[in-house]
Amino acid sequence: MTERTPLVEIRNAKKRFGAVQALRGVDLAVYSGEVLGLVGDNAAGKSTLMKVISGAYIPDEGEIFIDGKRAHITSPEDSRRLGIEMVYQDFALANNLDVAANVFLGREMVRWSLGPLKIMNKRAMEAGARDLIDNLKIDIDSVRLKVENLSGGQRQAVAIGRVTAFNAKVIIMDEPTAALSVAAIGKVLDLIRELKTQGCAIILISHRLEDVYEVGDRIIVLRQGRKVADRPIGEDIHQFREEIVAYMVGAKDDFSPEAATV
Repeated sequence: MTERTPLVEIRNAKKRFGAVQALRGVDLAVYSGEVLGLVGDNAAGKSTLMKVISGAYIPDEGEIFIDGKRAHITSPEDSRRLGIEMVYQDFALANNLDVAANVFLGREMVRWSLGPLKIMNKRAMEAGARDLIDNLKIDIDSVRLKVENLSGGQRQAVAIGRVTAFNAKVIIMDEPTAALSVAAIGKVLDLIRELKTQGCAIILISHRLEDVYEVGDRIIVLRQGRKVADRPIGEDIHQFREEIVAYMVGAKDDFSPEAATV
């Protein structure tokens, strides 16, 4: 049986900030059509690791591979060119603009330009945004609605949809269901499932273990800058929750023979 090649793989990632060792040799791989949960307590290293993959941080040590080939990522622009996109917890949307303008924010379609003067192709952007919304089955009546008039779940859907408009292979989601209603959480999880069927690899950072259990295929637990677990999602949610919490607090550690087990 041929072993699959990860879409993104990071090996032995280390990152220090002064006296704080944020990452202590972390390995991570995510595959096409996989939802990988990334969990850990505060200061476990989750955000630092994702910022390394997305180009916001340059690791002190470690290598990144895209489709099996070593990549040099030194900026967010590098990661985007390689098909890696990150959806931040605050959505990073312009509330005073409509859905179509937000989808193409920073990558606007131009009808014509003369030096610094540019005329946007609004009709083409609206059509592109509508196709995207329909393709991802996002429940928004019109792409001309201003984002400030959308619900929290709809805003998150626009933020997620925006990164898929430009051929993203790997989507990193930072707490996508935080502060959403139960109904909105369900719709965001449905969107993650839809992206999975389309072959995207998704890294889901979340404190909500229930969400990871619902849509995840595999979970990695970080603790104090180390990977302490890398395992498939279990079938029983109660056992799953208990085991993941044990990893997070240090009662279990799959990668340290000296660690206690429960």
